[in-house]
Amino acid sequence: MGSDPQYAKWPLLPLAQHVFTLTNPYAARPAQQAAVKNLQDAITEHKMAPFYRYLAHPTEGVLNSVGEGGSNTAAAGRLGRKSSIAAGMIATHKPTTSLSLPWDENLYQQLQAENEKELEEFQKEEDEAVEKAGDTEIQAAKGKRAEFWARVGDKEKAIAAHQDLLEKTGILGTKIDLVLALIRLGLFFGDKQLVQKTVERAKSLVESGGDWDRRNRLKAYEGLHLLTVRNYSGAAPLLLDSLSTFTSYELCTYSNLVVYAVLAGSVSLKRVDFKSKVVDAPEIKAILGDGEDKLLALTGAISAGPGADASMQDADSAPAAARTAVVNLTTLGSSTEQPEAEMAVDFDPLAQLVSSLYNGRYKLFFQALALVEEQFLTQDRYLHEHKNWFIREMRLRAYQQLLQSYRVVGLDSMANDFGVTVDFLDRDLAKFIAAGRIPCTIDRVNGKGVIETNRPDDKNKQYQDVVRQGDQLITKLQKYGQAVRLRGSERA
Repeated sequence: MGSDPQYAKWPLLPLAQHVFTLTNPYAARPAQQAAVKNLQDAITEHKMAPFYRYLAHPTEGVLNSVGEGGSNTAAAGRLGRKSSIAAGMIATHKPTTSLSLPWDENLYQQLQAENEKELEEFQKEEDEAVEKAGDTEIQAAKGKRAEFWARVGDKEKAIAAHQDLLEKTGILGTKIDLVLALIRLGLFFGDKQLVQKTVERAKSLVESGGDWDRRNRLKAYEGLHLLTVRNYSGAAPLLLDSLSTFTSYELCTYSNLVVYAVLAGSVSLKRVDFKSKVVDAPEIKAILGDGEDKLLALTGAISAGPGADASMQDADSAPAAARTAVVNLTTLGSSTEQPEAEMAVDFDPLAQLVSSLYNGRYKLFFQALALVEEQFLTQDRYLHEHKNWFIREMRLRAYQQLLQSYRVVGLDSMANDFGVTVDFLDRDLAKFIAAGRIPCTIDRVNGKGVIETNRPDDKNKQYQDVVRQGDQLITKLQKYGQAVRLRGSERA
């Protein structure tokens, strides 16, 4: 067992979601009002003077398209400089919401004074540690300073403080914790380059001897990062693997992890893997299932492992008092370290999306896809940026799934299956056909129109691949032979 995680509390990632909600044109007004209140309460409680200035300053705040004391030109320049940093936190570079985070100069001065007082105490503690104590106490004092900058939302100083600690720390577990804290700072401010660089560093540290808990935590961190850069095929296995061992509540809630894992798996996994890892996965059934399936998953009677039948027999034969109680997985890990209580989530659209896609009920699938877009894709800061791509890829997946079973399909019949008009289906399919994503042709000259698939023969394709790879190998061998003969002649 490794040591307990350190530096895992700050920054509070839900605050970045509140900023996103405040600037999100798809968010309901009550949600935006709640976001403003949560931000105000957090800024006051945690004395977040730098973060308050970063958000709400009249001329420099990222929430102000035009500052109270600035001009359009100044605002445009400010947004241009900070656009790359704020892109992952605000929904748009030109917030149009009627709500805003008001700027209070007196509050800012008060928070700043309290921050300076805390910094003086940290400096005093560090000086005493240098004079009277050893390296451990000095590092502990510097660690408090690093956590302070992360708490108050000063990105540059927080990164510098964590980097300084990282360079002077020799304990591997502490190094990994510091790197994970840097990843959260990058996620908090939407700095994808920082996250990418730091994830690679964390992976190398974990491979050099990280403990089991930190390895599992890194899976969730890396999976979420890949989700933000639209690498859903890479994110899916990591997020799905994290479901059964998830402890990274500083990163996101368990409900959010389920949403991310299901969406990533739905759009990227092959049908066989989609069945085993999403549709039939016990961790997902415990959340998305209904009736008996959900109860069996929660009690552990459904298992993906080879000993599922034996486990069920043991459970049936055990005394009633010794049987495992039903557990609500969405509340697991809800300790005092969790930044915010997990809110109830309606998973019905997500469950409907998964079941209708797998069972080929395409009209219901399109309806569920619209609900998933409305409830999840437009409301989450990690999913919002790629929502149009996700919707397009899910439509493509449904089209491919239906067409691969037929040689010829009537256009009106397929439109009826999907619950759309013939003209819409014609236009939508045409885009995918032109891009080479669907191997078929549409003939609307005769009758109401038909779709004829022209899938390549698998055996012929394999033969062509072997021939092409053989030609490449022969070419490489010829070049190698020429180089060897040339060197031999030079020696002669």
